Amino acid sequence: MRALFGLVGLVVVLAIVGLLAKKQLAATSAPVPALQTATGAAGPASVPTGTVREQSQQMQQQVKQQVEGLMQQARPMPEDEKK
Repeated sequence: MRALFGLVGLVVVLAIVGLLAKKQLAATSAPVPALQTATGAAGPASVPTGTVREQSQQMQQQVKQQVEGLMQQARPMPEDEKK
C-alpha cells in the first residue's frame, strides 16, 4: 500500500512539473514586447526591431549613451546648493 501511494504521488508530481515546463516553454516562445524608452529619447534607435540579440545590443547601447550623458553633467557642489 505504501508503494502504491508513493507511485501515485510521483505521478502527480511529474504531472505538475510537466505542466509548469509547458507553461515556461510557451512563455519563452511568446513575442518579445517592445522596450519602453524614456521621455524625450526619440529617434530611430529607440524602437527595437529584429532579433532578441539585436534588441539586447540596442538596449546596451542606449544604457551606455545615457550613462555617458549623465557623466558629462556637472555635479552640484555643496557651496552652490547653499546660495
